[in-house]
Amino acid sequence: MKTTRQDFFTLHNGEKAPLPFLAEEYDARLAGLRRIMAERGLDAVILTSMHGIAYYSGFLYCAFGRSYGLVVTEERSVTVSANIDLSQPWRRCHGENVIYTDWQRDNYWRAVADLAGRGKRIGVEHDHLTLQARGKLEAFLAPETVEDVAEASMRQRMVKSAAEIDLIRESARIADIGGAAIRDAIRPGTREIDVAMAGRDAVERAVAERFPDSEIRDNWVWFQSGINTDGAHNPVTTRALETGDILSLNVFPMVSGYYTALERTLFLGEPDAASREIWEANVGAHELGISLIRPGARCCDIVSEINRFFEERNLLRYRTFGYGHSFGVLSHYYGREAGLELREDIETVLEPGMVVSMEPMLTLPEGVPGAGGYREHDILVIHEDRVENITGFPYGPEHNIVGA
Repeated sequence: MKTTRQDFFTLHNGEKAPLPFLAEEYDARLAGLRRIMAERGLDAVILTSMHGIAYYSGFLYCAFGRSYGLVVTEERSVTVSANIDLSQPWRRCHGENVIYTDWQRDNYWRAVADLAGRGKRIGVEHDHLTLQARGKLEAFLAPETVEDVAEASMRQRMVKSAAEIDLIRESARIADIGGAAIRDAIRPGTREIDVAMAGRDAVERAVAERFPDSEIRDNWVWFQSGINTDGAHNPVTTRALETGDILSLNVFPMVSGYYTALERTLFLGEPDAASREIWEANVGAHELGISLIRPGARCCDIVSEINRFFEERNLLRYRTFGYGHSFGVLSHYYGREAGLELREDIETVLEPGMVVSMEPMLTLPEGVPGAGGYREHDILVIHEDRVENITGFPYGPEHNIVGA
């Protein structure tokens, strides 16, 4: 007897798991997406990015080379996941789930077409949809039109709900715990990786304690020393710390896909005069930047003021990137709210509900007095009548010279 194999199916194995937010939160987000759909005259949206799917459903996928999606119509919200994960995506998502099998190629697109329909007006994330995937979409859905909704969705994510801000605030507190563990582990002869592991372990224990229903994943630490501080995203090495080293502490708790960060400059032993001067200048820029963040300020105008501060000190040439960015569902390997970054080309006006960092960085190359990378990083929540700094770890020479 021949066995009939399914292209896709549903399976509710176990019970729904607690999500990071209440059902009402996800319903409100989906209502916002459906307003975008109505404005564009779309019948369905097919989200394929990790951040897009997680924001509207709570499910954060692990692709491993497979396709995942979230199909939203006027009536339904359905995650589409690979059979290798079985029912975990259903347990961890708000709404429905369909599982596709891999016994024949393109069962993912057969499931998506069944949910979204053929000949419809479809919204997609152009910044995530590959050329290959776009070809599959055309072949299996034969859409009437395809329109990009990535930027509109990003604009929706840029303004956080009270529940999101509560999660980000608590995660920032966990970052401070990781920072303290890192500072306590610093001593001459210790390797970067050993210091980083101390911070990561402290963060994961704190996440497990504060968010016991969450998946424990993606927390990480970058701890850099000496020449390794020259890049903001330089990976950890086995370099042993030496007295006199400039150090860069970077702690990143990840709670249900939500990113927070703590970044600080430290020195192992008393810095030389040139290094201290650069450090204090970067701290001055950091404090100026914090003072400029307020409702109604434009991102580009904040940048102009900090640029002027550095230019007056002949240091602007050592700036390596923008002065801050948005927070939310993002990570070092997925997500970005590019419309809310502190750069010259971003004219976004800050408003209540936005959460941004202030993180000036100066990098002086080897051979220049004060060589190294200097960076401070605080997270700020914009309210109607105030700005709340939710980073508590101290910064500057008064606090972060270790072993002097």
